[in-house]
Amino acid sequence: MNDHSTQLSLGRQRIADDLHTLVDDTEELLRLTASASGEQLDVLRTRLRNQLDDAKASLADASVTARAKYQVAADNADQYVHDKPWQAVGIGVGVGILLGVVAAR
Repeated sequence: MNDHSTQLSLGRQRIADDLHTLVDDTEELLRLTASASGEQLDVLRTRLRNQLDDAKASLADASVTARAKYQVAADNADQYVHDKPWQAVGIGVGVGILLGVVAAR
């Protein structure tokens, strides 16, 4: 995995963590303002609830999509190992040697 892929993966994880935090904080805000009254507050609460529901749906969709992509990649790797076991062993040995050289520096 190259540096760009690693950074992209970390960025995605950070976004997912931030979205989870946002959802949790928004739900807490809704609970805290439940006792407040006023027409404008009701409108704000409704709008916030709709946005929260949309964020949850988007997060769920992104999670399903990511899980499906990772499953396809895992299936492809599994198929490759079954089709070409010696090449897979060779690749594993090569990566192990490369990591050993890099770690030794």
